[in-house]
Amino acid sequence: MSPKSSAQVQPVIRTSLHGLDLLMNPRLNKGTAFTEAERDVFDLHGLLPPHVGTLESQSERRKRVLDCHPTAFDKYASMRDLQDNNETLFYSLIAQHTEELLPVVYTPAVGEGCQRFSEIWRKPRGVFLSYPDKDRIQQILSSPRYDAVRCIVVSDGERILGLGDQGTGGMGIPIGKMALYTALGGIPPEHCLPVLLDVGTDNQKLLNDPIYIGWEHERVRGQEYDDFVEAFVTAVERRWPHILLQWEDFAGVNASRLLERYRDRLCTFNDDIQGTAAVTTATLLAAVYATGIPLREQIIAMFGTGSAGAGILDLLIAAMKEEGLSAEQARKRIYAFNHLGLLIEGCEGIKPGQAEFLRKHEDVAGWKLTASDSGAISLIDVVRNAGITVLAGVSAQPGAFTEEIVREMARHTPHPIIFPLSNPTSQAEAMPADLLRWTDGRALVGTGSPFAPVEVNGKLIRIAQVNNSYIFPGLALGILVSRAIRVTDGMIMAVTKTLASLSPARADKNAPLLPPLADARKTSASVAEAVFRQAIAEGVAEPADEAAIAADLRAYMWEPVYCPYERVDIAK
Repeated sequence: MSPKSSAQVQPVIRTSLHGLDLLMNPRLNKGTAFTEAERDVFDLHGLLPPHVGTLESQSERRKRVLDCHPTAFDKYASMRDLQDNNETLFYSLIAQHTEELLPVVYTPAVGEGCQRFSEIWRKPRGVFLSYPDKDRIQQILSSPRYDAVRCIVVSDGERILGLGDQGTGGMGIPIGKMALYTALGGIPPEHCLPVLLDVGTDNQKLLNDPIYIGWEHERVRGQEYDDFVEAFVTAVERRWPHILLQWEDFAGVNASRLLERYRDRLCTFNDDIQGTAAVTTATLLAAVYATGIPLREQIIAMFGTGSAGAGILDLLIAAMKEEGLSAEQARKRIYAFNHLGLLIEGCEGIKPGQAEFLRKHEDVAGWKLTASDSGAISLIDVVRNAGITVLAGVSAQPGAFTEEIVREMARHTPHPIIFPLSNPTSQAEAMPADLLRWTDGRALVGTGSPFAPVEVNGKLIRIAQVNNSYIFPGLALGILVSRAIRVTDGMIMAVTKTLASLSPARADKNAPLLPPLADARKTSASVAEAVFRQAIAEGVAEPADEAAIAADLRAYMWEPVYCPYERVDIAK
């Protein structure tokens, strides 16, 4: 079969599938929307009720069912079932109700979806590569069903959001990310392949659960783990020489080193590191614009400096350098924390990538410090003594931004910028309503999870969701259409600046920091165009007619509409 892009004139899908096989194919199934003529040709009479529906009527029917589900998890499970039965209807529903359904198909509902993945797994989607199959990876990937694949999201399930090791349940993340590639970036579903590297789990609850569907073994680590990942990457390179590979929700120690190991070998990026950095920096640039105080004058506390936090700081330093600071001057405006306290010379628990953020003892000389058993310098100490104006958290420590800390911060700046970014909602460092109440409505708030608008002094304030979905679908779209061979730091900075330029706050300082998610496809197209142009400028993509870039992107983007079908003889 050879599905064609819906952007073409009068597209027709030609397939040899018919009868139940056609209805069981989620990419091709149209359910009751098969016409009478198609029912004749494809032997569908008797398999479908007599009503001939439309995509619009099907969407209305499914939305009614969805609205009856009492919990976010029930809605998530219902949408997963729909995706496994009818992808066009699935994406059409998201297109019609984007802001309502993104939290259902991805964060925060996907967190519980991963925790309960074994309960709701019904049909194959993506590829599970388990450690016992380490010698069969190339054989598994060689199936013709994967011939159209152009991009992969892969996870090993060890650090799912702020929930930790979910083993095979971590597959919910690649499935969800790939769904957003299509829903928000317009990347055709058949070009997307979710992959789970099942190297076991150290989550004893899963290992003791009789319905757990993963490999029942503690996590493989060390050289065996590295060899397994290398076998996967090698097989991917051989199967798809021009693939885009996104790493997702690997533990911090593996996330950064795998990115460094492979970023110059194939077209690859880590969304937890680079995507999070881009969307956070873009949102911060928008907030900074609203305050009227340039980034180079802000004093930043980063609470949590794993791979995501370090990635954010690296990009912030690059942005400060573009405003005229040296790298050393930029670092002096940053206070970074691990789980023990401020990163300072001689402190415990320093991991690779954190050393550059260590403060010198002379930097805190003369500070009045809160006494602690560990002797560590706490967040309240830094806020009180350093005059922090920007506070961001990627710590997965719920409630870490206390009233005392926030009120102290508000004493030092008229518009505190506070980003509790940890996902899902249960792991957020603070609730937006509290942050606004503690600052008398002066705080500029961005969160990792979606929150309802907050009423302050009779005015509804929309909370910016600092969600990577603003970045990675457009980044992937630009890479695929430009055929870029690498993901560069310049491309990440380009998407950061582009998103910041789209902030409604640039026209109205009281407006939201980020564009509405309902306009996500427009945002992705703008991000993709910036990626395309930057890839050409850096020589990692072939030169193209720059005047035609936007048109090329639109031509590639898939739309969830039903196309007419023609039956072909398999012998042909």
